[in-house]
Amino acid sequence: MRLTDEQLKQFDDDGYLFFPGAFSPGEAAYLKRQADTVYAMDRKEVWRESSGVARTAFAAHLYNEGFRRLGAHPRLIGPVEQIIGGPLYMHQYKVNAKAAFDGEVWQWHQDYGTWKRDDEMPEPRAMNIAVFLDDVTAANGPLLFIPGSHKLGVVDAGHDLETTSYPLWTLGRDKVTELAERGGCVAPTGAAGSVLMFSSLLVHASPPNISPFGRVIVYLSLCHVDNHIRAFNREEWIAHRDFTPIVPLADDCLEELAAARETAAE
Repeated sequence: MRLTDEQLKQFDDDGYLFFPGAFSPGEAAYLKRQADTVYAMDRKEVWRESSGVARTAFAAHLYNEGFRRLGAHPRLIGPVEQIIGGPLYMHQYKVNAKAAFDGEVWQWHQDYGTWKRDDEMPEPRAMNIAVFLDDVTAANGPLLFIPGSHKLGVVDAGHDLETTSYPLWTLGRDKVTELAERGGCVAPTGAAGSVLMFSSLLVHASPPNISPFGRVIVYLSLCHVDNHIRAFNREEWIAHRDFTPIVPLADDCLEELAAARETAAE
């Protein structure tokens, strides 16, 4: 998948791109089953909400074959390489859940703000790419973006250690209001298999999920290999220290694995 000039301009203007149906329903369903398997594990990488349901599973590509292959999928790596301008390494990998009724908020933040402050990543030559494993709707806690906010650099933030189980550098209400009055606020939604690519400087959040419908999104945080982090303050499974360039796999790598598992189950 190669981005067109029009898509590159849209990314520059808005700070994100949306690709409906980038992965097939079968590929998304296979990965959703893998997410359920990972969330059931008793591992330090699996963080839980105060209710006990899964919130996020870090570094799942290191202990699950399906997520390993997704982390090197050409439909994801190619477009990011095109914008970042060179080889990438995996800075962070998360399988985020918003459980039905109990999925908690992710506060307003910029990812690069955290990576700069906590990990000493030199520049915002990094971005996120998100893969929907469920249908994401207006009801089940979609991502919220402030278009154009990536053009403002790193915004002042405070370290929130109390709101949720995961600490985050968050923006205050006045700043979010100021940014939204300038750029608006959008909530990209779509079917399982859709993909969002967004700048590491884009201000974003997601509300609690009080609906009866859960949703899971996989996030790859990809960084240019020359821009790797300089400080190792966080656990290696949160901020990775393997700066080896990702080599993309074949386009059918997930289909092949899902088919092999189905055959083995028969």
